[in-house]
Amino acid sequence: MSFLIDGLQYSNWSEEIFRQIRAGGVDAVHVTLVYHENFRETVANIERWNRWFERWPELIFQGFTAEDIALARVTGRTAIFFGSQNPSCIEDDIGLVEVLHRLGLRFMQLTYNNQSLLATGCYEAEDAGLTRMGREVVAEMNRVGMVVDMSHSGERSTLAAVEHSTRPIAVTHANPFVWHPARRNKSDAVIGALAQTGGILGFSLYPHHLRDGSSCDLDGFCTMIARTAERFGSHFLGIGTDLCQDQPDSVVEWMRSGRWTKMVDYGEGSKEAPGFPPMPGWFRDNRDFGNISKGLRAAGFAPDEVAAIMGGNWARFFAASFGAAQMASEGKRAAE
Repeated sequence: MSFLIDGLQYSNWSEEIFRQIRAGGVDAVHVTLVYHENFRETVANIERWNRWFERWPELIFQGFTAEDIALARVTGRTAIFFGSQNPSCIEDDIGLVEVLHRLGLRFMQLTYNNQSLLATGCYEAEDAGLTRMGREVVAEMNRVGMVVDMSHSGERSTLAAVEHSTRPIAVTHANPFVWHPARRNKSDAVIGALAQTGGILGFSLYPHHLRDGSSCDLDGFCTMIARTAERFGSHFLGIGTDLCQDQPDSVVEWMRSGRWTKMVDYGEGSKEAPGFPPMPGWFRDNRDFGNISKGLRAAGFAPDEVAAIMGGNWARFFAASFGAAQMASEGKRAAE
């Protein structure tokens, strides 16, 4: 069974968007629950999602295990998996990793652009790698079954996470730096490390991560994926659109500036246009995933490779990542 999975979205959720997700046949989506929220604010966001699950049970439900992807396909719904783009939700308490995992958090970035208690973000001038707490939190995430996401982290920190983590890590939404030199995009060293260790890279459609921005064409995007596959293989590649559909421009300030500065952090965008840039015309919303599949075929990928990139690789990664460490080791022994 082939699946369609998006490795990251942060949309202004509504019934209309949920219906578009279903119209696009998306089986699972990793959604951003947290940018800068603390623990209590994170719980409030979960409460909001609980109301949506209650209101539209025929469209969406909360995903906890990889098996929920197949359940979504069989029941004609979409499994929603929670993630955090910042470790602010655990504050300075490692015990909250397990608490949040029990509430459904399945991904957590160790940094969001800046230095955190755990690691260094991609916007810092100096990258010190994982901190003492960072190493402890990675081990705890490995234990409970929470994915280490390094999408907004610096080079040294990302490579340190690959080395220290006993489970493969993810870069859920970024592109190769060699294709477009945005600070958030990843070096060949990082991409190669993901490929060699069972990690995964979700290609982003967020215009600031694309060559030519909003004008990036489908052929160029899929050629980027093809060149990456030629160098490193297609076994670890997926899609992480970073779709921020219907979000007001004011949300950009929260994403980039949070509460850490009084100024507006413009990030990689122009100071004259700090809001959300338009998405490429060939991917307006979840109904356009078919365009990516067509583009990958045109770029030379075989049908099984297209299926893997569009969701199969994510499904396998979810299956290896979401269970507790003991369960994972027992499954490995059983397979042997």
